Amino acid sequence: MPPSRRSFLTSAFATAAATNLPRPLHAQFLSAPRHGLPGTLNERYAKLDAILAQPVFKRELFKDPVIIESIELLRNKKEYLCRVRSKDGHEGISVSNSAQMSVLYPIFVKHIAPFYIGKDARDLEFLIPESTVYANNYKAQGLAIWVPIATLEFALLDMFGKIANRPIGLLISDKIYNSKISVYQANGERGISAEETIEHLKREVAISNAKAIKFKLGGRMSHKETPEGRSEKLIPLVRKTFGDQMIISADANGSYTPAQAIPIGKLMQEYKYAFFEEPVPFDWYEETKQVADALEIPIAGGEQEPSTHNFRWLIANGALSIVQQDMFYFGGMVRCMQVARMANAFGKQCIPHISATGLGYVYMMHFISAIPNSGPYHEFKEFNNDLPWHCSTSTLRSDSNGVIQVPTGPGFGVDIDPDFIRKATVVSA
Repeated sequence: MPPSRRSFLTSAFATAAATNLPRPLHAQFLSAPRHGLPGTLNERYAKLDAILAQPVFKRELFKDPVIIESIELLRNKKEYLCRVRSKDGHEGISVSNSAQMSVLYPIFVKHIAPFYIGKDARDLEFLIPESTVYANNYKAQGLAIWVPIATLEFALLDMFGKIANRPIGLLISDKIYNSKISVYQANGERGISAEETIEHLKREVAISNAKAIKFKLGGRMSHKETPEGRSEKLIPLVRKTFGDQMIISADANGSYTPAQAIPIGKLMQEYKYAFFEEPVPFDWYEETKQVADALEIPIAGGEQEPSTHNFRWLIANGALSIVQQDMFYFGGMVRCMQVARMANAFGKQCIPHISATGLGYVYMMHFISAIPNSGPYHEFKEFNNDLPWHCSTSTLRSDSNGVIQVPTGPGFGVDIDPDFIRKATVVSA
């Protein structure tokens, strides 16, 4: 560990102990073992396999069959919604990742929905992998099938939540671990100067009141960065601008080779950054481990990962300290919970990714509420104003302390304007 970072952490921990204060917040990201995981690799795989064999969905809450009678994909303006109905009259609604569903709707309508008709929805955990075999869907492995499957799963969970009068979190967990969520403010811009990025971050933090921020490094997926040298300039400038109390992280989106990523990571360590996201392309698994082994800053990743088995490798081999499976891209809450549980088995954190359309953030909040190993901050993405909704248990907005209340109503706890749904048209292939 560089002397500056070691001395900072030692001083911070000593101060916290002397004053009986909690550990400095950025140090919460260092809680996972950085190097030297316990046991042999085969023993770690065996432990993860045992976790994957455990059920997630709390089927025991539902004594009687819940047979799926209909599945509709609805569209109103740019928004895509899924409505499921059971033969005994129950109904669930979800809001899809509309940016992706505008392209993927034929897969949903022709290759996903038909498989589930007539099935007992209580068998959700069995049906999800089986639907990847139906119509050879596995050949489209990735968000092409997982976004449609997640959209349907969210609607089914909404229906089950309404049947049981429970929020979604209590359908996949025995307890609520997080009733409120502290947000971090993300800036997704590239191709602008370091100074412009700073000004935009200031403006965004003033709106969200976030106590943590994240910005982009590099040129994205190995493309050349513009302006040249922006990252090296921006890393110290963000810290200087926002001070030592701000929790800061950065996302490279696979911009670097290991030889390029390691010096960037060491610079981040020098300026006390919380984590380094996706330093190399996401499917460079061995290279991700190479970077993790060379650094002390936690490495985060998994936004684009489609495979539970690959997450198993990344966790067992110590390549990631923070898993970031996407609620839509990875196929819904059941699969995301499996990854979170695997991470938790080795003291690693889960900071799931979510897309910035519709009400995706609501699904992420419910998921975070249900896991014990969530990170201290999670990304907030503003909701689409074209979607009329009402939530009686949360404003779904960041308050003056940068905190959002998780909805507590049944299902996903948000009501879509019935008139908006009535005006929607049924999408056909």
